[in-house]
Amino acid sequence: MKFEKKAVIFDLDGVICFTDRYHYLAWKALADRLGIYFDEKINNRLRGVSRMASLEIILERADREYSEEEKIAFATEKNDLYRDLLKNMSPSDLTDEVKDTLNELRRRGYLLTIGSSSKNTKFILERIGLRDFFDAIADGTDITNSKPDPEVFLKSAAKVGVDPADCAVVEDAKAGIQAAKAGGMTALALHGDAENCGEEDYNLVDFADLLNIL
Repeated sequence: MKFEKKAVIFDLDGVICFTDRYHYLAWKALADRLGIYFDEKINNRLRGVSRMASLEIILERADREYSEEEKIAFATEKNDLYRDLLKNMSPSDLTDEVKDTLNELRRRGYLLTIGSSSKNTKFILERIGLRDFFDAIADGTDITNSKPDPEVFLKSAAKVGVDPADCAVVEDAKAGIQAAKAGGMTALALHGDAENCGEEDYNLVDFADLLNIL
């Protein structure tokens, strides 16, 4: 199957690079401090979800209610822990497969953008050596609604002047697949709970499989 598109929008975490472990460690540290049970299964529910929405999921197991001011402080604490862990990232966290595929897609004339709910997107891209690579970046600093709302993908498409119908989205989260479809885009699932979720247009075997369908 071939998709004739003009732009490819990539989620960041779990697609371009992998920071899930750092997210988990930061949320776990916060949850442990608050005496709230948190494990890998709960962490999987946070995929593609905004920071504040993730915090609400974690606080479902809390034995008390927290004020909005406390929640903001918790989210800030988690992000500080996470950003400190991200300092361990480097260009070595970008695989040759991803790098070569991105370069080939660009050679073929595609516009390449990022559509991520993370407010740390630019920092992560800088750490792995891709800060200035993409034609546009839409992230958590640009949006008010997280996936499955299509806002971040629609903004990414708008930044490069491409109609949503001419965009393909690469996602590893079901919420991201739903966001792509809600935005009228072709949804390409790459691993995670996006794979075979029933709403994707195509399941990628690996990142390089993009070259077989675009």
